[in-house]
Amino acid sequence: MKFIDSLNWVRKSIMSQKLRAGLTIASFAIGMAAVVLLHSIGESLRLYVLAEFTQFGSNIIAFTPGKTETFGLGGLLKTVRPLTLADSEYLAQQKHVDFVVPVVAGNAKVKAYNLSRYTDVMGVNHHALRAWRLSIAQGRFLPDDAAHTPRSFAVLGAKLKQALFSNSSALGQYVHIGSQRFKVVGVLATKGQFMGIDLDDMVYIPAAKALQMFNRDSLMEVDVFYQSGMNSADIVAQLRPQLIKRHGMEDFTIITQDDMLASLDKILFIIKMAGSGLGVISLLVGSVGIATIMTITVTQRTAEIGLLRAMGFSASQVQQLFLTEAICLAMISGLAGYVVVFMLLLGAKLALPGVPIGINLYVLFGTLIVSALIGLIAGLHPANRASKLTPIDALRTE
Repeated sequence: MKFIDSLNWVRKSIMSQKLRAGLTIASFAIGMAAVVLLHSIGESLRLYVLAEFTQFGSNIIAFTPGKTETFGLGGLLKTVRPLTLADSEYLAQQKHVDFVVPVVAGNAKVKAYNLSRYTDVMGVNHHALRAWRLSIAQGRFLPDDAAHTPRSFAVLGAKLKQALFSNSSALGQYVHIGSQRFKVVGVLATKGQFMGIDLDDMVYIPAAKALQMFNRDSLMEVDVFYQSGMNSADIVAQLRPQLIKRHGMEDFTIITQDDMLASLDKILFIIKMAGSGLGVISLLVGSVGIATIMTITVTQRTAEIGLLRAMGFSASQVQQLFLTEAICLAMISGLAGYVVVFMLLLGAKLALPGVPIGINLYVLFGTLIVSALIGLIAGLHPANRASKLTPIDALRTE
C-alpha cells in the first residue's frame, strides 16, 4: 500500500468522525500550546528582568554597608558600620574606576505652593545622570559640588513636575522636601519604570542633603562604575583590600552585576522549566485522549479491519494504518497548537509592546516532534489490537 493511499485512508477516517476527532485535536492542541506558551512566558520573563537590570550597563559593582560573619558554634555577628561619602570619594580615586554614585533613598513629602505629594527621594551626585542614563528635558542635572557641602538643588522627574507645577515652568522655583527647601534646577525627560519603581515620580537631591533629611550616618549603597573592557572579578580583587585597609576590617558587602545576573538567570531558568513541565503534563493528558479515541475506533471499526484483512492486508499493514492515523492526529493537533500560540503571542505583543516576547525555535519544532512521538506511543496498543484481529472474527461482528 502506497504512503499516499495510507494518508487518504487516514483523512477519510478522521472526516467520518469529525466531532470526536475535533475534540481530540483540540485537547491535544491545548496541551501542545501550553508547553510552548509557558516556555515562552518564562523566557520572556527572563529577558525582561535581565533587560531591566542591564539597562544601566553591566560594568557596575555595588558596595553596601554591613557584612554577616560566622563564628564558632554557629554564632552569627552582623557588623554594620557606615559607608560614607568619604568612602565613595576614595573608591572613585582607584585605578580603572570610571566614576562612583553614592545612593541614599527614602520617601518624603514634596511641596510646592499649595500642592504637595509624597514621593521617593533619591540622594545621589552629578554622575547619576550618566550612570542611570537619564535625560534632561529642562534645565540641568545636579552640579558637581563638593560631596559634603553641596547646594540645596533638586531635579524633578517628569511626572512629579507635572503634578506640582502642571504646565508652568519649574526651573528656579522652590520646593520643600521634608523640612528642607530646595531650588529646582532641572526636570528630567520621561524615563519609565525600573522593576516597578516609577523613575518619573522621583526627586533627585545631593546625597549629603539626603543623609541629613533621613537622619542617616551611612549611605545605602555606593555604585562603582568601572572602565569597559575590565573584568569585574579583577576590579573586586583590587578594591576589596583597599576598603578593608581603610575600615580596618571587611564590614561591607560587594555585589557585582555579573553575580547578580547569573543568580537571576538561574532562578528564572528554573521558573521557565517549571512552567514547561506543567505544559508537558497538559500534553500527556492530550495523549490520553488520542489513546482513548483510537481504542474506541478499533472497537467500532472491527468490520472494516476484517474487510481489510480479507482483502489481503497483513497484520503489520493494518497496524501501520492505525499508527499513521494516531500520528496524524497528533501532528494536526501540534499545528493547531502553533496557531493558538502565535495568536496569543501576537495579542501579548500588541498589548505589552515594551515586554520582549521570547520564543525558542527548538522548542517549537521539538514539541511538534514530541507530539508525533506521543501520538505514536498512544496509538501503539490500539493499532496492535487491530492487527491481531483475524478476518473471520472481525467480519462476524457485522
